[in-house]
Amino acid sequence: MNETPATKVTANELLKENGPTLAGTVASTLADPQANHFSEDDVQLLKFHGVYQQDDRDLRKQGKKYIMMIRGRIPGGVMTPKQWCVFDDLASQYGNNTLRITTRQSIQFHGVVKSGLRALIKKINESLLSTLAACGDVNRNVLAPPTPAYTSARQQVFEDCVRVAGALRPQTRAYHAIWIDGVQLNLDDPANKDFTDPLYGKTYLPRKLKIAFVIPPVNDLDVFTNCLGFIAIVENNQRIGYNLAVGGGMGRSHGNEQTYPRLADVIGFFTPDKLIEVAKAVLTIHRDFGNRADRKRARLKYVVAERGVEFMRDEVNKRAGIMLEPAKPYKFTTTSDLYGWYKAVDEKWFLTLFVGMGRVKDAQKTALRQIAEKFSGIEFRLSANQNVILANVSDADKTGINAVLAQHGVKTENQASVLHAASMACPALPTCGLALAESERMLPGLIDRIEKLCAEAGLAGQEIIIRSTGCPNGCSRPYMAEIAFVGKAPGRYQVWLGGDTSGTRLNRVWKDMVKDADIENELRPVLARYAKERNNGERFGDWVERVLWKEQPAAAN
Repeated sequence: MNETPATKVTANELLKENGPTLAGTVASTLADPQANHFSEDDVQLLKFHGVYQQDDRDLRKQGKKYIMMIRGRIPGGVMTPKQWCVFDDLASQYGNNTLRITTRQSIQFHGVVKSGLRALIKKINESLLSTLAACGDVNRNVLAPPTPAYTSARQQVFEDCVRVAGALRPQTRAYHAIWIDGVQLNLDDPANKDFTDPLYGKTYLPRKLKIAFVIPPVNDLDVFTNCLGFIAIVENNQRIGYNLAVGGGMGRSHGNEQTYPRLADVIGFFTPDKLIEVAKAVLTIHRDFGNRADRKRARLKYVVAERGVEFMRDEVNKRAGIMLEPAKPYKFTTTSDLYGWYKAVDEKWFLTLFVGMGRVKDAQKTALRQIAEKFSGIEFRLSANQNVILANVSDADKTGINAVLAQHGVKTENQASVLHAASMACPALPTCGLALAESERMLPGLIDRIEKLCAEAGLAGQEIIIRSTGCPNGCSRPYMAEIAFVGKAPGRYQVWLGGDTSGTRLNRVWKDMVKDADIENELRPVLARYAKERNNGERFGDWVERVLWKEQPAAAN
């Protein structure tokens, strides 16, 4: 199946080949009250079930305190009020009493100990959501446009998102056995002993696959950062088909020039009746041609980069039984969410609430819980910018929702300064084992400092997209930002500059290593120059591209 010329494969590949049911010894470890963590092999298999084993790195001097991060699989980021209440309860009962909105329209629970793990996942499944394939070498949570403001075609696109998510779900019975029935999968059963997933095969994908649907002109999902992107073409409020984009991805490794962020290529147009065939075609191309010898180069983007767009187009045509048409015209203008109250095309209201660093907590958490309990007809939608959207709101419900929010001091207008509202960060320390530096706990204070720099330069109120990540893997999509901070060591960051507001241009390394305390000194002269040299209405990232990179071409990736 895999056509990588190297004969040696990674340990993960051997683990999947020897245990394609993904069961491992997870159930027996769960049942052992003396065990406070899982084996290294089971840690890898748990990812397919939506679970990461971590430890609280703030407490390492006292010995490892094992905790779990659990991620929901929520197609298109849409939840009912009842489902929101379930997740809220689980965060309070088993987690750290916060709900972490992810950049993939999901919710993560942090701080869960092993004894609460099965109960949490079982209750998620009882709410008719899941954690299966929220992580692991499979298709992850599929994204869909959350904002209902400008076209009724959004519902069609959301339904397509749900269809793709269902069609690409792995079929192992281990998930149900472990988390619902609470038993170890019987590997002597021939159906399990000889199990091969009908779509993924025995060894699944070389690495994860990320998929997003988007409706121009709004690119609020950063579609080109995905392995597979469906760009909806809408005419008369009907989606007539999709432009197909392949080969995007953010992950890279410090010091390894063979790894890099990449934007997807648009390779053609197809009609909606071929959607599942096209999705499966791209997935199986990744399955068959992805690098299984080096996980750092195992993403689909490297297949596209190395084999080329024509190869991808030919393979998709062959595997999907279609002939891709030339891509249809489209244009993106923004990646931002619409904060505050707006009316959708169906005359219902929706409210986008800013969630600082994606962490729903304290008064905001309490207010959203009360709204979910009182207003059963609304919809909770998670944005890829880590915010919460309350949709399908009637005039009467709008008044009631405003009252609840006001009672708890949650703003609906002027919710955050422009820099904070345009920022994102990954969780990083203390929970993520990959983090090299702070991110979520660092960025709000750093933005406060940058706001002072902007005020000095006469740029107060000027939006600049700022993102940070604790390591180079890029979970907060830093390589699309106008300013990005990528953790390189404790208190030290790479600084990247030059992304754009439409999500169509990568930024570049500006400084390879800057101490946190030196960031103002490094940025001050650049912001001052931008204030003086920018064209009318020119954004910071566009000025960097037009002026700064022409002076420093060596800084380009």
